[in-house]
Amino acid sequence: MPEPPRIRYEVRAPTPSDHRIEVRMTVDGVVGGAFDVVFPSWVPGSYWIQDRVRNVSGLEARVPGSDAPLPVHRTEKARWRVASGEHPSVEVRFTVYGNEPRTSLLDVTSEHLFLGAGFALPYVEGRRTEPLDLVLSLPPDWTIHTELPEVTRHPPTFRASGFDELVDSPVDAGHAESFVIHPLGIPHRIVLCGAGGNYEADRLQRDIGRVVEASVRLFGDSPLPSYTFFYHLTHAVWAGLEHARSNHCVFPRSGFRTPSQYRTFLRLTAHEYLHLYNVKRIHPKAFDPFDYTRETYTRLLWAMEGTTDYLAWLVLIRAGLTSPERALTDLAEKVRRYRATPGRLRQSLEDASVAAWVDFYHGDEETPNRSISYYLKGDLVSLCLDLELRAQTQAAGSIESVWRELWTSYGKTNRGLEEDELPGVIERVTGVHVDEFFRDYIAGTKEVDFERYFGLAGLALRPRSGPRRPDDDPEPGYLGVDTENANGSVRVTSVRDGSPGRRAGLSPLDEIVAVDGSRISFDDWTKVLGRYAPGSPLELTVFRRGRLRSVPAVAGESPPKELSILPEKEASLAARSVHEAWLGTAWAPPKPPATDGN
Repeated sequence: MPEPPRIRYEVRAPTPSDHRIEVRMTVDGVVGGAFDVVFPSWVPGSYWIQDRVRNVSGLEARVPGSDAPLPVHRTEKARWRVASGEHPSVEVRFTVYGNEPRTSLLDVTSEHLFLGAGFALPYVEGRRTEPLDLVLSLPPDWTIHTELPEVTRHPPTFRASGFDELVDSPVDAGHAESFVIHPLGIPHRIVLCGAGGNYEADRLQRDIGRVVEASVRLFGDSPLPSYTFFYHLTHAVWAGLEHARSNHCVFPRSGFRTPSQYRTFLRLTAHEYLHLYNVKRIHPKAFDPFDYTRETYTRLLWAMEGTTDYLAWLVLIRAGLTSPERALTDLAEKVRRYRATPGRLRQSLEDASVAAWVDFYHGDEETPNRSISYYLKGDLVSLCLDLELRAQTQAAGSIESVWRELWTSYGKTNRGLEEDELPGVIERVTGVHVDEFFRDYIAGTKEVDFERYFGLAGLALRPRSGPRRPDDDPEPGYLGVDTENANGSVRVTSVRDGSPGRRAGLSPLDEIVAVDGSRISFDDWTKVLGRYAPGSPLELTVFRRGRLRSVPAVAGESPPKELSILPEKEASLAARSVHEAWLGTAWAPPKPPATDGN
């Protein structure tokens, strides 16, 4: 029998309604008279320093079986030094507060415990790779779900090969509803925590199974003996975090019925599931090993997150969970949002990947002007790269074949991807040189020529609205500002570069109180602005930092509110071949417009 681990965490929740856990960490095999315990400042998959150590209190140490304290000193924000003296075993005790039903955090309530160890438990400096045990002392009627192997049932004890695996293996305990499905013969648990969800259990199990099957087919095989989907149903907006053998998603409990919300749920599910390949196994070498105390930089976040988003889009088509027509409609909306972001011409994907630590998770009024989401642009650039590869290889090569090779040569072997290695992998797999593509769209900020790339598949990108007729109302004017309701008034939150509002000198935090001398409220704002055709002058009265002033402006022409991706009138045989290989359906010419008989 192997010896038990020398590091052991015992977690109690004596009064869960207080949102606290009590932790007793036993460290055996101590040498040198002192050791450091360190709480992570971030967790893999969420690239920002969160410093959840602020929720830790009362940290102390003692010799097991004794009430005599040992000296403990906090040497950094998340590091304590324990003076163990000649004692080979030490107990470290502390309390952690957790009341946030979001991903990666600690959530303790009278109904459940979600334990994301990265923000609740520390590691011993220099001993992160040692095996460890996690013992849970919880209400006896609570059911525990985790992908950690169980060592004993009484008390519930689970074992991790090291601290990294512990962080990567969340625990959910309580009265969750759970199901087990077996796509491709692999057990997958679905754990739904939170009362009141309007999901249909049979549909959920069927569709998640389809996501799994399509994902495994895309990569060719699966490394998993089992997997768990954790869903926390709350009032919060949706979010997700990946793990090696599970993922944790937060989703609105009432978000399963409308088609658009359900598609969001399926996209989130597919994205997080695909991360078991891309990020958790196919990963930048810069992640080896993780440094939980500081930022870990890579220029490849766009490929880890944006490409995963694109692959999730493909998976939903392959799984039959969305039609190609609907998928193209959703894709057109992404292109519209991308083109509405001035920062796309200022920040490259590589820079956005590195700047994620200070930018992506910390958006402000200037964010749309200075930066671009590595999720959004990474998704769209992956799409364009895919179409380019398919076109140049007569549909024999694709981003799918590239990522299958990454899975075989990097993911399965745990080999990290060098920062500049991806173009060479693509060329090796497909024979296509992509240096110029990377220079323009990944290292550079050249405007993406979506019209060209969609044309490679016999498709055209156009404004959704048709030609205007002489008796149509004029298009409403446009200022290019984002606003919010400030106690009934119109407060400017962001002004887009190049917009009429920027040219007029509008500023974030301006409070617009009148247009052409007439008072307006937030509820009136859109309607009033819609009365000004492009080119029309208007006089805005605003409070700026408490002083009233007049801002003359000229309404501009609004960018398309919707785009469409539709078949061209004609398509070459090559484009038709790309279309069919890409979307799994034959290209067909556009249908003639319907007539009203007049």
